[in-house]
Amino acid sequence: MNQTILILGAGGQIGNELTLKLRSIYGSKNVIASDIKSCERLFNSEGPFEIIDATSRDAVLKVIQKYQVTQVYLLAAMLSATGEKFPQKAWYLNMTSLLVVLDLAKEKYIKQVFWPSSIAAFGPTTPKHNTPQKTMMEPSTVYGMSKRSGEFWCQYYHEKYGVDVRSLRYPGVISWKTKPGGGTTDYAVDIFFHAIKTQSYECFLKPSTRLPMMYMNDAVDATIKIMQANVKDIQIRTSYNISAMDFTPEELAKEIRKHIPKFTMSYHPDFRQAIADSWPQTINDSYARRDWNWNQRYDLSLMTKDIIKNLQAQKNLEFNAL
Repeated sequence: MNQTILILGAGGQIGNELTLKLRSIYGSKNVIASDIKSCERLFNSEGPFEIIDATSRDAVLKVIQKYQVTQVYLLAAMLSATGEKFPQKAWYLNMTSLLVVLDLAKEKYIKQVFWPSSIAAFGPTTPKHNTPQKTMMEPSTVYGMSKRSGEFWCQYYHEKYGVDVRSLRYPGVISWKTKPGGGTTDYAVDIFFHAIKTQSYECFLKPSTRLPMMYMNDAVDATIKIMQANVKDIQIRTSYNISAMDFTPEELAKEIRKHIPKFTMSYHPDFRQAIADSWPQTINDSYARRDWNWNQRYDLSLMTKDIIKNLQAQKNLEFNAL
């Protein structure tokens, strides 16, 4: 079946790489990138780009009708750390954009929706180890509240209106292509840039803070895989637990030193420590593995090796261009 895909929030960490991957599968002209501001340069002007306010029904519908969109990936959101600084803005953006897209799917303007949840939907009362798919969830941040509420909206629209909406609870997602975007797990992204440039990093979490993580390559693959799965295989309509690895800042620094021996790490925990402490340390994603055959490719060692190789190559290219 031919798909025409609209990505709302394509300029973000996941949106950028997901757009490029989807274009390699479905063709550049069939994947419309969009964001609240221009970021066409991220995609080398390959394929259509639209400036869209994801909270505006009229703006989203106009683009859907213009391109005859069949799928929407809604990635526009304000993340955890930024959301704590602007709680009302975070709630408005995160919830309004979701309801706009779900309504358009209910009204048959589109056939399928992807919406990401997060481990932020859990909370301090959630079991920290091997966190199950179905468990106590009492989020302590506005971002987490919006994700937990959004999960129930997704399930509601599926059960009441038959909307084919699919979702993943992302852990921390790590990429070398895009700078951090205001999340509590962003240290695991930022650390690599500092390791290459300065060989040192000051971490905003304690050295023993264990969190579930995933390399961007796996996150993109999982997102596409759940959207391509047979509708009969999607048994969870809130959001699927998903994970690939877990580690602490101390363990990540040790892995980086295998490639950059002089790398040093210091610690200065800030308000994000309390957020991280409320989240799970390890995730049970057996439902995703059972229902649509999810399986990661990268562990901590392979991810670290790949990121450092790519960042060093990028640095050499920048140096040679001078």
